[in-house]
Amino acid sequence: MSIPVDVADLARALSDFGAGYLLTVSDQARVKAVTVEPWVRDGALLVSGPGKGSCANIGSNPDVTVLFPPLVQHGFTLLVDGTAEVDGDDVRVVPSHAVLHRPAAHADGPPAPGGCGNDCHPVG
Repeated sequence: MSIPVDVADLARALSDFGAGYLLTVSDQARVKAVTVEPWVRDGALLVSGPGKGSCANIGSNPDVTVLFPPLVQHGFTLLVDGTAEVDGDDVRVVPSHAVLHRPAAHADGPPAPGGCGNDCHPVG
């Protein structure tokens, strides 16, 4: 089950999650995952110091995903796809798409905050 999240509501959606993972891809098509705690400013996710490997990957391939795992068993995962740019040691991700996701097998988990059922989450 995937529920679209309006990127304008991303700051609110992030308040339901803890740290996430910035996923980048190297020139050798290897995924690199680093723990991040981004915040939203001017519609973009700002990531402080993800590391030289992540920044090098972004230089080659700016398409990234930031994944926020659920805080409770069978909860929703927040996935944010976007285009990243390196600014010194930091990264700015302009989101293009965001969803709350969990597999149907986890529908017995808690409803999303403000939701109308296990797999329903109004946004906005």
